Amino acid sequence: MNDQGPNFYDQVYAVVRRIPRGKVTSYGRIASMLGHPNAARAVGYALNALKDKPDDPTFAPVPWQRVVNSQGRISIVNREHGANVQAKILRSEGVVVSEDLRIDLKVYLWEGLNLAEIEEIVK
Repeated sequence: MNDQGPNFYDQVYAVVRRIPRGKVTSYGRIASMLGHPNAARAVGYALNALKDKPDDPTFAPVPWQRVVNSQGRISIVNREHGANVQAKILRSEGVVVSEDLRIDLKVYLWEGLNLAEIEEIVK
């Protein structure tokens, strides 16, 4: 049994899997939920790493498209997956994405997990 708990990338994937369809959150919010408020880039790196595992069913259910930058924009990190692809998937989930790749966080922001859910992920 692993006493160290899941690694940071696995924790990121666990949080992202909980973002409901039709909602988005930011890299920084995920980092903060995991107790690493300065690790927004690391969250981006974790999601970017998914492109290296396209045939691994373990990573298929991670809805990476639901993570945007703190201003509600599809960011450069996700351009690896294709900003227009991300926008198209979000639109199919009911999220309004403007032509300049903005999402209204007042409408579509997922507030995140409660403390008990976070503790379950990071233990």
